[in-house]
Amino acid sequence: MTHPQIPEDRYGSRAKRARPRPVGRWLLFAVVLIALVGVSIIGYRNLGSPPIEGKQVAFEILDDSSVRIVVEVERDDPRRPAECVVRSRAKSGVEVGRKEVLIPPSDGVTRQETVLRTSPGPATGEVYGCTYNIPEYLSTLTRPIG
Repeated sequence: MTHPQIPEDRYGSRAKRARPRPVGRWLLFAVVLIALVGVSIIGYRNLGSPPIEGKQVAFEILDDSSVRIVVEVERDDPRRPAECVVRSRAKSGVEVGRKEVLIPPSDGVTRQETVLRTSPGPATGEVYGCTYNIPEYLSTLTRPIG
């Protein structure tokens, strides 16, 4: 059985037309791949081990308005100076004192002791956090005015 002849001038030829390449698939694949790489980088930065970590090793309430805090700092680059914020809280949980402490470069884990002046009633001494971003007034010998 043969196919009936259809007039070409009326319906066009039956020749198969070349399909356009699936550019959309490759574009979608590239966008998904870039998104996955971005999510991986953000996840590593937020969930990976921090480059600097400080913790309170000991604290001692000296009197009604001061606390001695021993800070231990572990860095991924011990040759870089760091800054840690220490604070004291009252029994109610209210912060009664805060101080920034310069941690000089050293080899390995660094321990540093500081005395924090507080409002009356300190109950604890703790490390709030550490960073490599050191304020200018901590890294120079000049003190802020005002």
